[in-house]
Amino acid sequence: MPTLRTEIEINAPRSLIWEALMRKDEWRRWNTFLFDGDPALAIHQGREIFLSIRRLEDDESTDFEPLITLVQPHVCLRWVAKMPGFKSEHSFEIQDLSPTRTLYTHQERFRGTLSNIFLPFIRQDEKQGMRRMARQLKRYVEHREYRQYRRDQRARRDR
Repeated sequence: MPTLRTEIEINAPRSLIWEALMRKDEWRRWNTFLFDGDPALAIHQGREIFLSIRRLEDDESTDFEPLITLVQPHVCLRWVAKMPGFKSEHSFEIQDLSPTRTLYTHQERFRGTLSNIFLPFIRQDEKQGMRRMARQLKRYVEHREYRQYRRDQRARRDR
């Protein structure tokens, strides 16, 4: 089964990365690959959500409605999008490397008779989008972590 995968180390605790992934209504602030199509639909296992994908930053977006198949808090988020002959499973996994460093992994698996037809056309752009999202998540979370650190330092100093 064809699989695309990207991973990146993020200098922030796993809880901040999980929070950024779960707040899909804020994805547009930091994420140019996947973004929310309906903020009213929260991420819950067994629920369909409405998303858009933009493989290349200057491309048109494509809407899709994946089914959330797994929400394992602070560990894994997974969804499946289907159309006749084609199935795509996205997974986002986060793993502690230390209390303040996390490994973020984004993987997409393709199945179905049409996957061999579609994949050659989207593989490179999809992989590029996944990498872009990982870098943008890193920048967003690390910047938030730094701001929080500075606030905490000021609060301690002002006591």
